[in-house]
Amino acid sequence: MIIEGILPLVGSFRDQVALVTGASSGIGRETARLLAQRGARVALAARRRERLEELAMAIRDAGGVALVVPTDVADRAAARAAAARVRRVWGRIDVLVNNAGVMTPAPVATLRGADLEAMLRVNLFGALFMTQAVLPAMQRHGGAIINVASLAGRRGVTPLGGYCASKFALVGLTEALRTEVDAARVHVGLVLPGVVETPMVTAIDQAAALPEWPAALNMPPEWVAAAVALAVRFRLREVAVPPGAALLEELATLAPGATDALIGWVQAAGRLLASLSHPAATVSPSRSRRRPDARHRSAGTAAPAARTPPAGRRRR
Repeated sequence: MIIEGILPLVGSFRDQVALVTGASSGIGRETARLLAQRGARVALAARRRERLEELAMAIRDAGGVALVVPTDVADRAAARAAAARVRRVWGRIDVLVNNAGVMTPAPVATLRGADLEAMLRVNLFGALFMTQAVLPAMQRHGGAIINVASLAGRRGVTPLGGYCASKFALVGLTEALRTEVDAARVHVGLVLPGVVETPMVTAIDQAAALPEWPAALNMPPEWVAAAVALAVRFRLREVAVPPGAALLEELATLAPGATDALIGWVQAAGRLLASLSHPAATVSPSRSRRRPDARHRSAGTAAPAARTPPAGRRRR
């Protein structure tokens, strides 16, 4: 497998402490497992304690070390408390992986302000709060902050306008942070995955929300986990998953009009491929533009401990 070929490059994380948000499923879960497998002590942060406990048990059964830290990253006080608890138990945090996020598909014309605000609270403010919670100590002893954004943070596509906006903001925040810190002491990296087979994607009607991308082409989350580990190991500033996938975004900088047309062609080709693969599940163009009913939270997050989330929200 691809991951097995990459693992030797990842090297050892022995004696390092990693805090992974959105660790209850998807990319966060696989990232935590990989770092633990490579020797790191891993703090698991998300809102679903039971899912974190299951993962922690699996890591320990495999010989690793894990700490369950139920956290709502969108709450500044909770983010600070999570980082403080990890430092109390293990003395420091060497690696922060900001992975938690939510996605609510909707065309910009019908995007609800409340849905955009919810995505910004987790996808942007969650990363900000966790970063601020670990940064002062990292600036003294060193460390790495890896933000899991998205290729949707480099190029807007429908019906993911709100999600794209939140990820564009995370990309900008990350790039700004990189200019603020001493790069020799604190490494700041971006991981930009495409469509990944995670609960955030599988929970939605992908044919309606992403008509240009057949589900058969979704990447396994292990690919993104490996990219995170490599970004830490080799101090990579930006990693697209799969490699080269950011070419369209780079082209858009030079020729946005041509890129819009190219995206239209790709969407049409994707719908055609989907119709040939699953004739019974073919989605008409009118349906593909309709806003799906449910909102979705990334695999790495869950219902807040202190409040009840809107019905149907889940993600990556």
